[in-house]
Amino acid sequence: MKTYGIEKYGIFAPKEVHHNLTPAQLTEAALRRGEGSLCSNGALVVTTGKYTGRSPDDKFIVDTPTIHDEIAWGKVNRPISREKFNAIKGKLAAYLQGREVFIFDGYAGADKTYTQKFRIINELASQAMFIHQLLIRPTEEELENYGEPDYTLLCAPGFKCDPETDGVNSEAAIIIDYEAHEIIICGSQYAGEIKKSVFSTMNYVMTKKNVLPMHCSANMDPETHETAVFFGLSGTGKTTLSADPARKLIGDDEHGWSPDGIFNFEGGCYAKCINLSKENEPDIYNAIKFGSLVENVIMDPQTRELDFYDNKLTENTRVGYPVEYINNSQIPGVGGIPKVVIFLTADAFGVLPPISRLSKNAAMYHFVTGFTSKLAGTERGIDEPVPTFSTLFGEPFMPLDPSVYANMLGDKLDKYGTKVYLVNTGWAGGSAADGAKRMKLSYTRAMVTAALSGSFDSIEFKHHDVFNVDYPVSCPGVPDEKLDARGMWEDKAAYDAQADKLARMFFDNFAKKYPNMPADITNAGPKPAK
Repeated sequence: MKTYGIEKYGIFAPKEVHHNLTPAQLTEAALRRGEGSLCSNGALVVTTGKYTGRSPDDKFIVDTPTIHDEIAWGKVNRPISREKFNAIKGKLAAYLQGREVFIFDGYAGADKTYTQKFRIINELASQAMFIHQLLIRPTEEELENYGEPDYTLLCAPGFKCDPETDGVNSEAAIIIDYEAHEIIICGSQYAGEIKKSVFSTMNYVMTKKNVLPMHCSANMDPETHETAVFFGLSGTGKTTLSADPARKLIGDDEHGWSPDGIFNFEGGCYAKCINLSKENEPDIYNAIKFGSLVENVIMDPQTRELDFYDNKLTENTRVGYPVEYINNSQIPGVGGIPKVVIFLTADAFGVLPPISRLSKNAAMYHFVTGFTSKLAGTERGIDEPVPTFSTLFGEPFMPLDPSVYANMLGDKLDKYGTKVYLVNTGWAGGSAADGAKRMKLSYTRAMVTAALSGSFDSIEFKHHDVFNVDYPVSCPGVPDEKLDARGMWEDKAAYDAQADKLARMFFDNFAKKYPNMPADITNAGPKPAK
């Protein structure tokens, strides 16, 4: 039996080793092993048990002298010793002995200048299919000449940690050893842990190659190859607004900005399925077919139809599929220098301008701030919007100090003259708590189109004193009054009070998180009343 060198990871006497099987072969293996079922359109459907999303409290970085001073240690980046890591890895490897093992050798980084080779060793055929579809798949020739991987990831959901003995927080652990170029995932069957572990690794490696790693979507003008990137947290419209029929989709989630342009880290997409409909999101809906992995979506056992509106397992229902399943995708996922960067926020307070132009310092401020807001839940006593600040629009995946990424962005904005806009896809004319409605998607699309086309270059802008940004007085396809956040409120005093409240939240968050940020960046943020 060929073992493909897995002995070097401590995995001896496996039952069988499968290497770079096709999606059809992996689907057959998953069905044979009872890992899931086929739905009516041929996609493989699995449930992931108690872990239906990422487990941030179970994520660790091996603390070694080589990397210690680079990592932004804290609640997100937790240290663990090399001894603990090696002990867990040893037990995980022993667990895999006598079991089937599924290996995928693939790539992260569509620009071959910066490509990193990742070897993913999985216990589950279904997870092997997932990462086969999510990373960049090698050709037969590339696979023959693959050589040694740059990073190796061992994933065994069936192996459970002992928190007391292993020095972790639960039965699950996601640990990256940047020095040894190894990653282990155990205890969780949620496939997103594999994807985001690769992303977290790229977010460390790429900065050393003068590449800015970004948690964003990206699309491209098919003629000029000029790109636009869209940053935004969940619910802000990142996927929706980057899906433009007039432009090619480079990718929906993870990219690098090199001196040559933008490139996708991945070869696939991992989309949310909750409330999915063919009418509203046809690309994602049609991508759910044979070769896709569907997680935690309820399926009728008789008809095998999926119920995207049933959230009994989780709101975070997901599907993973190759980017080729999207009709308007750019293959390979490489584009030119970004002409425009767009930060998306869904302001439930209803006070941010629908679109604002940001200076370089303001762009760096909002990049590290990563603001959006969500509606209060059903908890008693909470009756107003809840602010959410996620550093770099992807805090859980950024191992280095935020200033590293912010300075890289600032340097690139200077060098290439890239314009930056803050687009509010949230509420207008009042807060969400007061029953106001969200800005019409058609208006937001028109604003984005104007930003990408350069239409704002000849339009007058006004300064918003509280949020310290400039907003246009007109935009093709948008009524002028829809661009004035304060003007849309009937009660101007109420607007002023709400705007000042949000500005104070910005100010307090920034002062707490980034006390050492340069003054020119700090002063580019909102200005609450003294």
